[in-house]
Amino acid sequence: MPELAAKLTGLGFEGVELAVRPGYQVLPENVSTDLPKAAKLLEENGLKVASIAGEIDEVTINSCGQAGVGIIRICAAIDMGIGYLASVDSYRRRFDAVLPALERNGVAIGVQNHYGENIGSAAGLAHLLSDYDPKLVCAVLDMGHCAVDGEPVRMAVDIARPHLNGLVNFKSACHLRANGPELEAEYVVHWTTYDHGGYNWRELVSALHEAGFGGTFCMPAEYSTQAGTKGQRMGDDVIPFLSKDIAHLKALIDEIYV
Repeated sequence: MPELAAKLTGLGFEGVELAVRPGYQVLPENVSTDLPKAAKLLEENGLKVASIAGEIDEVTINSCGQAGVGIIRICAAIDMGIGYLASVDSYRRRFDAVLPALERNGVAIGVQNHYGENIGSAAGLAHLLSDYDPKLVCAVLDMGHCAVDGEPVRMAVDIARPHLNGLVNFKSACHLRANGPELEAEYVVHWTTYDHGGYNWRELVSALHEAGFGGTFCMPAEYSTQAGTKGQRMGDDVIPFLSKDIAHLKALIDEIYV
């Protein structure tokens, strides 16, 4: 963990989102003991844990409260066996069941939009979250996924703004053809750097500033391998791309948030 903190601070980061999943630094079965320890260790090394990616059960919520972590980020997959509306109702029942624990701990569920058979757009987030206080259940806007789904920046920010609670993702994607021109076209989503994605980062920073957003700019460091494939770069392979993106984002923030 200290080595990870040193690497991230060296790149210019001020915080981190921890994945509470099998194979990561904090395992779900140990969240109550290990999350507070990890958050304390990272804070001692100059990094705040702004959010985790994990489950929304009471044990995890209580652990976030103890560790001072404000948001549990999730994505909302749609079960096409029951359909979109029934899936939304299922998520709302899950949210309702843990509202007392969220309020007691000062923690929010942050729902991030995701392309594919998920809540994929700001409009979808607004529909899912329409009846919730964003202090308890909020939106985590991800324009990379909005762009793949065709939602424009300023409209997405305007739709999501009432549901935001201090966390927005910055990553970029585009559609690339995965097969040759002599075949029926197949496309894959390719994760890339700011200058090759489907939306403009300057426009997003400007729209967030105009909307009064003052929270955390999260960079998931998601980059695809060779064009047209579905593989993801992992570990130190992402550093050249991440270094380029964070330098660009910090320059935009310095210029626009004055």
